[in-house]
Amino acid sequence: MSKETQKVFNKAVSSERLQKAQEIASNPSAYKVCECCDSIVGANSVTCANCHGYRFDDSQTRVVDQAIFLGTRKKTSVVATDLV
Repeated sequence: MSKETQKVFNKAVSSERLQKAQEIASNPSAYKVCECCDSIVGANSVTCANCHGYRFDDSQTRVVDQAIFLGTRKKTSVVATDLV
């Protein structure tokens, strides 16, 4: 993880989302970003768990950028468990 990325994480409030973002940014090759909904999924995923999309960006830069973006903002997405 770059020094610039660490600065972003150090400024943000500690939370479950931030911890997951740090985990993803530390090992970006294990993840990819859904091009339909911008969710981060495991590298072995065939479809996105949120939108069922099947197009992904697996570049490490994109994964780290998206992890920082998602980890430092409030949750805004709705998943199936939110609807039950």
